[in-house]
Amino acid sequence: MENTVISPHQYTEEELIKHFPGFTHQHANVNGVELHYVDGGSGTPLICLPGWPQTWFSYHALAQSLAENFRVIIVDIRGMGSSERPAAGYDKKNMATDILELVKQLGLTKVHLMGHDIGGMVAMSFAFNYPDFVDKLIVLDGSHPSEGMLQMPLIPPAGTFTEKMDTNMPYAWWMGFNQIKALPEKILEGRFQYLLDWLFEYVMIDASKMSTLDRAVYASAYNEAASIRASNAWYQSFTQDIEDAKHYDPLEMPVLGIGSNVSYNYMKMGLPYVATNVKVEGILDSGHYMFEEQPKKVIELVNGFLAF
Repeated sequence: MENTVISPHQYTEEELIKHFPGFTHQHANVNGVELHYVDGGSGTPLICLPGWPQTWFSYHALAQSLAENFRVIIVDIRGMGSSERPAAGYDKKNMATDILELVKQLGLTKVHLMGHDIGGMVAMSFAFNYPDFVDKLIVLDGSHPSEGMLQMPLIPPAGTFTEKMDTNMPYAWWMGFNQIKALPEKILEGRFQYLLDWLFEYVMIDASKMSTLDRAVYASAYNEAASIRASNAWYQSFTQDIEDAKHYDPLEMPVLGIGSNVSYNYMKMGLPYVATNVKVEGILDSGHYMFEEQPKKVIELVNGFLAF
């Protein structure tokens, strides 16, 4: 990690947009919630959804390159960043409706959709529920919740829980921790940096690629109790998401899955069960945060997929 001291003013929204030349901040009231998004570029719209514990800023290494060919719209999903944090509505079907109403409000009829981590879950839910609005779908290390989650271990097998996530037997303890209501925010309020630093070291091959600025931005975004409560609600809705998934028909639009060193094999096995026209690519020299570790490879795969 860099040792540069970051001043608070450097991660206000007004300062951070300077890392996105040609983009502007926007807000929209949709489905009973106010969403923040940034908008830049021109051409076919590409809706981008971030994951936990990040915000719209996670696309800073990709945005300019993608905006050369597409109108790029990066959304803070419900409960994230500068978007509203309501008390309820965090099941992925409802969050997909948030995005649908934003798409309609922007006057768009068909979009490309891209999501990482939790954002990938919302993107898949959108595609399941509103397929007529989706041209192509890209999910990165974030498939829709399924019953397979119920088999995740509470205790890691001996020797598999070390300083780096085991690629064959990954132990994602936060999946359980984030299910707990009220306690995480009491523990983590004002201390979220500790979780971030540990997490990035654990799930990334090269954690130094997550800069001091990145870490400061996300710590600021998640330090408040309301932010922790809202983001944990994405996880607390998994049981409802799993039930909803039982009623979805397989996706028929072109789908690209991009998996990190930990997720590639799981996505390669799982996505063909829920999509009929799917391709899965691996970025095996990257951990979970591929935008930071291997942005050029992400851009190459996304542009190649969307070009045809």
